[in-house]
Amino acid sequence: MKDLGNLKYFLGIEIARNKYCIMLSQRKYDMDLLTKTGSITDRRSTSGYFTFVGGNLVTWRSKKQNVVTCSSAEAEYKGMAQGVYELLWLRSLLKSMGFKQEWSMPLHCDNTAVVEIAHNPVQHDQTKHVEIDNHFIKEKLDDRIILFPFVHSKVQLADILTKFVSSRAFSDSHDKLGIQDLYAPT
Repeated sequence: MKDLGNLKYFLGIEIARNKYCIMLSQRKYDMDLLTKTGSITDRRSTSGYFTFVGGNLVTWRSKKQNVVTCSSAEAEYKGMAQGVYELLWLRSLLKSMGFKQEWSMPLHCDNTAVVEIAHNPVQHDQTKHVEIDNHFIKEKLDDRIILFPFVHSKVQLADILTKFVSSRAFSDSHDKLGIQDLYAPT
């Protein structure tokens, strides 16, 4: 058997070590994922979200939607539904570990039309194709399980998962998410 040296990358995880600890990172995977978002060749939207528990990033997702949507509001609403499913899963997981959620979980959205649609289940021309998601989301709002605070597009972290952003916005988002290059000189 041959010694291949120090392990630096394995199964999509970067590995760095020093005399105090071993650090694991999915930065390379994230960077590869981010370069694939925002394709205009098939006209399908990309949805994305980050979830935090106690201010710590615990899950994230970027996924091209299965169908072409008729409006940007419809695409955002489908993405919002995916985020709600993730929040409910996290809530259930934390409950099974003995943590009680005492307040509504925020899902930040930068589209005021989508937030208004979520609060008003009246059928809109923009949402006739998302009726099931509409009733599901409205039910969770009414039960005060979730809430949708508006966040300005300039500070919407999920944009780096769904569209091309400036290099400054990309770098700022990495800082806010705590994503670091393990091999960058310190």
